[in-house]
Amino acid sequence: MVSKRVTRTLTIVLVIFLLISVTAAGFYFGFSYVLSQNGRFDQLEAAFEETGHSPITETTPGAIEIIIPRASDTKDIAEILEDKGMIGNTLMFTILSKFNGFDGNYIAGTHYLMEGLSYDEIMFILTRRPQPVQVTFPEGISYRQMKQRLKEAGVKYDENALDNMMRRPNLFLDYDFVKQIKASEDRDWLLQGYLFPDTYYFDVNSDEETIIRTFLNNTEKKLTQEIYDRADYMNMTIDEAITLASIIQAEASDVTEMADIGGVFHNRMKAEMTLSSDTTINYLRAENSMEPVLWLTLGQIEMFNNNAYSTHANPGLPPGPINSPGIAAIEAALWPANNGYYYFSATGEDGKSQFTSSYEQHQANIAAYQQRLEEEANETNQE
Repeated sequence: MVSKRVTRTLTIVLVIFLLISVTAAGFYFGFSYVLSQNGRFDQLEAAFEETGHSPITETTPGAIEIIIPRASDTKDIAEILEDKGMIGNTLMFTILSKFNGFDGNYIAGTHYLMEGLSYDEIMFILTRRPQPVQVTFPEGISYRQMKQRLKEAGVKYDENALDNMMRRPNLFLDYDFVKQIKASEDRDWLLQGYLFPDTYYFDVNSDEETIIRTFLNNTEKKLTQEIYDRADYMNMTIDEAITLASIIQAEASDVTEMADIGGVFHNRMKAEMTLSSDTTINYLRAENSMEPVLWLTLGQIEMFNNNAYSTHANPGLPPGPINSPGIAAIEAALWPANNGYYYFSATGEDGKSQFTSSYEQHQANIAAYQQRLEEEANETNQE
């Protein structure tokens, strides 16, 4: 008969053996899992580096679109994946995400996955930046034109939501220049002029706030302290400077003439003359689905006499910018040429303008340009 002491000793030895075996097995399988995981990650990393984006795209057969909203946490993402049938256990996904160190690294946007991916492969893909679309916005582009470019690029935004944010930018008061925008019932889009013209990358499912912040973040970088200081020196607000810059941008075909055009407008304002810029009338025509006109008739100008944006009918600046000006136009508004000019008109030669301080000479310049256009048209017709 085996004594109790021996039985107890054997039991302890057996338990210790089992613990060692379980630990060894756990270590073996864990080590094998890590090696296997590293191999899968290396393959995915190589695929990302080769193409610059995920190996699974919208055109991949069987691709499943996964949209991660901004500020989503791991639990939110796990629920999205479960709804899409990509995982079967949200708790396991959450635990493995924390274990693998992926928490806090998931990137909002549109990703594409496929059935059969392991949890860690899904995590790896969702922490890599989705493939964006590239959109270029030239200097002088209006908000309406910007919307059209976004649509053509495939960005799926809600136009009404975007319009509302442009008209009521309360979400963006963390930007100093937004807080300084002068609101007016006559102003069409409060943020127009502040969507800085540049090349951007957008997720196709970017939400409206992200789209606007993408622009404003760039604008914040471009509006340096020097620009703010210069606006103070010129006794202008940033909003006034951007508004004037947008007119200069629309008027100038040659960037080297922007400072002179800025000088003309400053001279006219000091003399309490109207700016009389046809670009503001063409802006209003575009806002009313009308084509711009090179030579405006008196009737076409007077059509908008009751609109605050008409610089023919109203003194001073319009209620807000008519487009998104570039840095050169902003500098021309704040560092205008010190000239004695009050008028300028096109010469018809390489986008150049001719400047004068005399109204009579200005009219003669316009007549000469119109005659040149007529002669060129006749020559073309004869050919």
